[in-house]
Amino acid sequence: RRLPMEEIYRPFAGSEFWVADLGMEFLHWPGQRVLKKELRKSMSCSVLESTSPEPAKSGYSRIVSWVDPESGGIVHADAYDAKGELFKQFDPSEIAKVKGIRQLEEMEIRNRKTGSRSWIRFNLTQGG
Repeated sequence: RRLPMEEIYRPFAGSEFWVADLGMEFLHWPGQRVLKKELRKSMSCSVLESTSPEPAKSGYSRIVSWVDPESGGIVHADAYDAKGELFKQFDPSEIAKVKGIRQLEEMEIRNRKTGSRSWIRFNLTQGG
């Protein structure tokens, strides 16, 4: 079922992650533009700004992400609230190669307003 907006901006399993974070909802927003190229974690990245067409009060208004053009993976992302203040930061901390494809294995999220952190680890299988 399609979740209402207020449900995708709720904590997932008691963590700092929201369903919207796990689904990378911001990549589906219509407002996308590349701001510049910049080094991040020793990689030449495209800096992508994603702007929400209808920012929820408790959600994000925009997200700035550093994208590795080679893999298409996000190296880092800053999420801003409806007031334009830095709200959360996302950092993939481990990437694994599965069948020659780089996949996210672990990610950290930091809530800049509360100071709390959460990690999520994905169980990647080599078989298939």
